[in-house]
Amino acid sequence: MDGYDRKRFILDTNVLLHEPLSIYSFKEHDVVIPMTVLEELDRIKDRQKDVSRDARVAIRTLEDIFHDATPEQIIAGVPLGLKDDEASGRIAIISDRHLPEGYAVFTDDEADNRIINTALYLQKHHGGSKAVLVTKDINMRLKAKGAGLEHVEDYRSDQLVDDIRLLAKGFCHVEDSFWDRVGECESETHGREVIHTVSEELLPGAHINQYLIDDTDDFAGRVIGKENGHLRFVDLGRERMMGRKAWGIQPKNIYQAMALDALLDPHIDMVILTGPAGCGKTLLAMASALEMTIEKGIYDRVIVTRNTPEIAESIGFLPGSEEEKMAPWLAAITDTLEVLHKQDECMDGSLSYIMGKANIQFKSVNFMRGRSIQNTFVLLDECQNLTASQLKTIITRCGEGTKLVCSGNLAQIDSNYLTPVTSGLTYIVERFKDFEGSANVYLNGVMRSRLASFAEENL
Repeated sequence: MDGYDRKRFILDTNVLLHEPLSIYSFKEHDVVIPMTVLEELDRIKDRQKDVSRDARVAIRTLEDIFHDATPEQIIAGVPLGLKDDEASGRIAIISDRHLPEGYAVFTDDEADNRIINTALYLQKHHGGSKAVLVTKDINMRLKAKGAGLEHVEDYRSDQLVDDIRLLAKGFCHVEDSFWDRVGECESETHGREVIHTVSEELLPGAHINQYLIDDTDDFAGRVIGKENGHLRFVDLGRERMMGRKAWGIQPKNIYQAMALDALLDPHIDMVILTGPAGCGKTLLAMASALEMTIEKGIYDRVIVTRNTPEIAESIGFLPGSEEEKMAPWLAAITDTLEVLHKQDECMDGSLSYIMGKANIQFKSVNFMRGRSIQNTFVLLDECQNLTASQLKTIITRCGEGTKLVCSGNLAQIDSNYLTPVTSGLTYIVERFKDFEGSANVYLNGVMRSRLASFAEENL
């Protein structure tokens, strides 16, 4: 390989915390870990926080690579060990405390500055390969560019879309009339369901469990199969979908109707709901949870969980049980339960009865690890703040007979290092769009109030 095609990626600490195995993501290129990064990982690994687990995984990964290396080999770089065009480069640790005189742009002894100085040193000292600083800290990227570093990047190997507008919405809107475009097609009846087969050319790029709607008031369908250039879809009927109810809740628009159809289908193991604040994600999910747990008896219990950065730090100091500790962060769920029972004569009594009958449990994301959850309706709320690896941890907890609903608004990310395109929610939407056991619906339109709708559009 031409030496000028080879790059040296200098990794910041937050990259290893975001994805502990990120060192294997740079293919044939070399990876450099500044000593400051190891020091920061060491400080983080013993904290009583969720992030300390990722720090320990990163440290163990580096130990596995360097355990037999001599000090000279560590500085020069050792092979990452994965061939077949995957991670065939080298990895080195470089001391950034004592760089040769004249290379330090920043003189104050701060971790970010030492890492930037290291990248600048490698840029000047190793002309045979590009030095690229990789960090998820936006301000650090700006500082590095301002200091003269030519190549600065975000860590994007778990980013599947370049523009959030390209994210799969879970439905395909056909202009005018769908049937006018189809003409004749093969149809078959299975019990109460009618299944049609059309050419895949009619709906290029369609994926399993994608909903189909048009501009008329009577057509709605869902793709259930793709084979030999043909698509099979079940005819749902818009009027039937709009007339469905869950725990007394009826959809207010076709987007809510599609979401409700996926939520009430026991054959769909995971439903991903995205959309603006006030579009009905949590309300529909809770109504479906109660309907399928209490009325239909499909699930034994309901677990509600969400990620908030403060929980890991402060939950232990709050009084009460885990459910009581979680209550302040899950107020959105209790608000939803109140809306579902606001017509009851004694709402407090109804809520207590329902909480017991549906066995509703409030859990922290941190306590979901290591569990195997069976026959449960799991609602993971606000998951736009989770990384892809965190979501993988939760999804892999779901055992037989469990339905997982992931909901979130990509416009309300609170995490320091996540953007709409790097959020774990975006990642699973793209990864699961062709999985027959999952459905994704973007709920278009704010149903909360005209005030909320105006704010969403104009602020």
